[in-house]
Amino acid sequence: MATAVKRKTIYEELREQGVTRREFLKIATAITMALGLKLKMVPTVVHAMETRPRLPVIWMDFQSCSGPTESFIRSYQPSMQKVLFDMISLEYNGALMAGSGTAAEEHILKIMNEYPGEYILAAEGSLPLLPGALTIAGRPAEETFREVAAKAKAVVAMGSCATWGGIPAAKPNPTLARAVTDFVPPGVPFIRIPGCPPIGEVMTNTLAHIVIFGTLPEVDELARPKAYYRHRLHDKCQRRPFFDAGLYAETFNDEGARQGYCLYKLGCRGPTTYNACAELRWNGGLSWPIQSGHPCIGCAAPNFWDEAPFYARVVQLPGAQTTINPERVGAVMAGALAAGIAVHAAATVIAKGRIAKKPDVKAPKDIEIGQ
Repeated sequence: MATAVKRKTIYEELREQGVTRREFLKIATAITMALGLKLKMVPTVVHAMETRPRLPVIWMDFQSCSGPTESFIRSYQPSMQKVLFDMISLEYNGALMAGSGTAAEEHILKIMNEYPGEYILAAEGSLPLLPGALTIAGRPAEETFREVAAKAKAVVAMGSCATWGGIPAAKPNPTLARAVTDFVPPGVPFIRIPGCPPIGEVMTNTLAHIVIFGTLPEVDELARPKAYYRHRLHDKCQRRPFFDAGLYAETFNDEGARQGYCLYKLGCRGPTTYNACAELRWNGGLSWPIQSGHPCIGCAAPNFWDEAPFYARVVQLPGAQTTINPERVGAVMAGALAAGIAVHAAATVIAKGRIAKKPDVKAPKDIEIGQ
């Protein structure tokens, strides 16, 4: 039976790279802030980095477009480089590693045997049940996944294809694709990070959390990290005031669209989609689809591809945090506007009447000089 290999801590590895104690503390502070923790948690992060080794990660790609990997390497805060070189040890990723073929597959077995129960299996893409649809080194991908997942500390499903089945599982689902979470062996914990692709910072922060605290972050009823999937986009959207005012873009090139009005009538799924796009944004926090003028298509929601057409308006909003029905908002606003115009017109008429009817002014009596 293989035994776990004693590994150097993150701090020890950084010292060997020439990182001073002062620089190390700066790194720990930056990671604390990137995780959204209070500064009083810096000692906790420092202690974790001083006592925990880097986290081995096996990243496997199945039926996907490699979007999660592409998003991961563009993470801004913390950067992929900081997570990759300071906190985790990425042992396998078909898109990023230099090795391939037999040597790469043997390395997976090496990690499984040396670090049982210590490594994370990050998986992107769905798994097909159709025989021969996807094989890895001549074996069905499903078998390989089950084998690697069985010895993992946890499985992190990266992207909508891995979490819900995504586009490969969309109707008519010719390969009988399923989410990788459907194949996780009993007793192995897993976490879902949906999105097409998921936000890079959500992936890096989740891995960093596991390194720092040794456990998975708190999740919701769908096994998603609460820190990033607790709010609907609608509730954090900068266009929300226009929604509340009943101001909508009717087409992509009308005046409302140019003024930044709400995109709900153009099919925006923000009111039913839970994700951190509005808070973290994309491309280093620069922007996100709704800010750029495109409605949310709900890519982090289950079965989002089968909810097409994407530009069809949703009739009724859910009533969890917002009970406003845009149909009624529009009607009420139109009525209020009409009433306001009527009141304004009436007031104008009355005011004009008062001006036209001048009050009688009696001339003062002449004053006789000498009286």
